[in-house]
Amino acid sequence: MTLQQAWPMPSAPRPIVIIGTGGIVKDAHLPAYRKAGFTVAGLYDPDRARAQALADEWAIPTVFASLAEAAEADAVFDVAAPPVAHREILATLRESATVLLQKPMGLDLAAATEIRDIARARRLTASVNFQLRYSAMMLAIGDAIRQGRLGELTEIEVHINLVTPWQLFPHLKANPRVEIVSHSIHYLDAIRALVGDPRSVFARSFGHPASGLADTRSSMILDYGDTLRVLLSINHHHDFGRQFQDAQFRVEGVAGAAVAKFGVLLDYPAGEPDELWLAPRGGPWDQAPLTGAWFPDAFIGPMANLQRFSAGEDLTLLTAVDDAWQTMALVEAAYLSNDQLGTPMPRIRTDA
Repeated sequence: MTLQQAWPMPSAPRPIVIIGTGGIVKDAHLPAYRKAGFTVAGLYDPDRARAQALADEWAIPTVFASLAEAAEADAVFDVAAPPVAHREILATLRESATVLLQKPMGLDLAAATEIRDIARARRLTASVNFQLRYSAMMLAIGDAIRQGRLGELTEIEVHINLVTPWQLFPHLKANPRVEIVSHSIHYLDAIRALVGDPRSVFARSFGHPASGLADTRSSMILDYGDTLRVLLSINHHHDFGRQFQDAQFRVEGVAGAAVAKFGVLLDYPAGEPDELWLAPRGGPWDQAPLTGAWFPDAFIGPMANLQRFSAGEDLTLLTAVDDAWQTMALVEAAYLSNDQLGTPMPRIRTDA
């Protein structure tokens, strides 16, 4: 029984203009689009020299002199800029433009709401680049669930215990929120894609003496009722050798189970191969061959879905700004739970 591992491609792909030329564009967007056969028609970045260097490297014909000039292009826009710049960029694009926004959708729910409202007011066909749900392994897990291979779901667990080179992301130092909104947001969105929105969330996020960042470790429990247990344990500071490092997404049901390995996170950015394993109840485990990796292949999916939806080939835009707002609402709920610091312990009176 085969499993879906890729999103269908648009029949008539439109050219793409990328706004922002940081590392994620070089390492993921451009390799993914070249692999998919998408044409990148131009780049814009406030640092024009950086944009020109990337254009020369990837044989991209145009580097725009200004955001306003880029916004006039007849293209699909890939906004790969920091979230604090999203509102200005969306307000500059022409009305009814088609645009893919880099995640997160702002740094908090208030910013996400403003971005959503701008997209609505300007009639933008706008989606957010939550690409993990489009990865070969996550598409396959979703298809296995639809086919009934796992049965009624009972467990979803994300376990991340490794070393993340935070020094590669200096722009995060000023952010009051880091881990959940910049990293675990991927898992929260992927979980929503599989089982919808939880009733509530219990969360605690922690800093680390070695990072200098606001929060880099998290524990979360998502409430989906009495039979489905969903939890995340995230530690980016397990710097004690490879042996016990882990990057795993586990889904279990009454009939079967699936385990995905996020290889890119182990020794990031070089990474290891992704893996997907499936088993019926009682075993044995079989490894499913994967047709692509999270990085860069999963970055094809959001652009393909966006272009197909814009052309009327897809009925649903999976990570449209309205759906992405729901992921941001879950992130916000996690941080609000963190701020409440849980239920205080009852105190035993000693003066009785």
